[in-house]
Amino acid sequence: MLLIPYKKLDFSQTKVSIMYKRAIIDKVMKYIDTKQCLVIYGSRQVGKTTALKYIMDHYLKENVFYFDMELQSLLELCNNGVEHVYTYLLQKGADKNKKIYLIIDEVQYIQNPTNFIKICHDHYPQIKLLVSGSSTFEIKKKFKESLVGRTIVFELYGLTFEEFLTFKNKKYIIHKENSTTINKELIPLAEEYVKYGAYPQIVLEENEEKKETYLWQIINTYVRKDIQDIGKVRNVAAFNKLLQLLASQSGQILNVLEIANTLAMSRETVLEYIQLLENTFIIKRVSPFHKNLRSELSKNPKVFLLDTGMLHLLWLREFPKNILGNVFETFVYLELMKAQKEIYFWRTKQKQEIDFIVTGKILCAIEAKYQFKDKKRTCLPFFEKQYPCKTVVVALKGEKTGKYPWEFIRELE
Repeated sequence: MLLIPYKKLDFSQTKVSIMYKRAIIDKVMKYIDTKQCLVIYGSRQVGKTTALKYIMDHYLKENVFYFDMELQSLLELCNNGVEHVYTYLLQKGADKNKKIYLIIDEVQYIQNPTNFIKICHDHYPQIKLLVSGSSTFEIKKKFKESLVGRTIVFELYGLTFEEFLTFKNKKYIIHKENSTTINKELIPLAEEYVKYGAYPQIVLEENEEKKETYLWQIINTYVRKDIQDIGKVRNVAAFNKLLQLLASQSGQILNVLEIANTLAMSRETVLEYIQLLENTFIIKRVSPFHKNLRSELSKNPKVFLLDTGMLHLLWLREFPKNILGNVFETFVYLELMKAQKEIYFWRTKQKQEIDFIVTGKILCAIEAKYQFKDKKRTCLPFFEKQYPCKTVVVALKGEKTGKYPWEFIRELE
C-alpha cells in the first residue's frame, strides 16, 4: 500500500551521479585489515550500496565480490551456507592465496546471518566480510550475542551539511570561524539542504518535481518492504497516520498516551510502531537531561524525524517556501547526531526548556533558533547558573549573537 500516489515522470534524462566519497569510508577503511566483519547500518537509499562500491572501486579493486541479497539466486546461495559461497567464489575466479573480500548488501535477508558471519569469521579467515543492512529491527532479531567480537558496526545516515556541499560541487572548506562572506554564501545552501533533506539521490537531482517524486518513492518503498515485509505491520493505514503525526511533531515532547487517544490506537500498538520506526532509521528519541529529579521534567523523550525533506512531505505534503522553527531544530539535531554527540534536552516543571544538552568533555547547552536572538531571551542563563557549561544560540539569520550550525559543530570536534 502506497502512502500517496505519485506522478509518472520521464526519468530518461536524469543525469548519472558521480560516486562521491562519504566520511564513513575513511572510518571503515581503518578496519579493513582486521579479522572482524564490518557492518554498515542505515536506512534505504541513504548511500550504503554506493559507499560499499566506492570502497570496491577505489581501495580493494581485485579479489573482491559483491552480493546483492535482493537477488534470489545469491540469497539462496548464502542460505545454503558459507562453504557453498566459498566454492562459488573459487569458481568465479577468487584467488584463495590472497585475501578474498566479500561484500553482502542487505544482509538481513539471509535466513541466519548470525551463523553465516560466525562460520565465515571462525573458519574462513581468508574471507573478509563487509555487509550492509537497512533494518536494525530485522538485524537485532536475527543477530545473536555470539557475534560479539566478530563484528565492527558503523551507522550511515543522510548527508551531513559538509557532505551536501561536496555533492553540490561547492568548494567550501568549513572552519570554526569562516569569513562573513563565506557564511552569507552558506546560508541559502543550508536552507536548500533543510528544505529537501539529505538523501543523496534527492541532493543530486536539480528538478524540484523529481525530488518530490523520488522522495515519495523512498517513503513508499520503506512502507512496502520494511514495514509490511519485515515489521509485519498489517494495519498500514494506522501506521501511516502515526508516521504523519510524528512528522508534524518533530522536535516536540513525545506523549504516547495522547497520540494513542488522537489516533484511536492502543498505547501498546503506538509503542510497537515507534520502536519499529526507530529501528528502521526513520525517527530517533532523545532523552531528558536531569540531575534534580524534583524540579526537572520528565520521563517523556523528544522525537525527531531523521530527514527534513521526508518530514516536509509527510507533514505538509510539499516542500515549503520558508523554513519552520521545529524543522530548523530538527536540522541542528541531525548535525549533532551525525557528529556522534551524546544529545539530551532539558525541561523543568515550570516549562523552562533548552533544546539540546550535549555531554562530553565540556557540558554544552544549545538553543536552535532560525533567527538569531539574544541569549538573555532564552533559558540559557538560567541553566548556566544551575550547571557550569558552555552556552550557545545556533541559528541562520538575524542579528549575529550566536553561531552558525557549521561553525558550532566544528567547535565541538
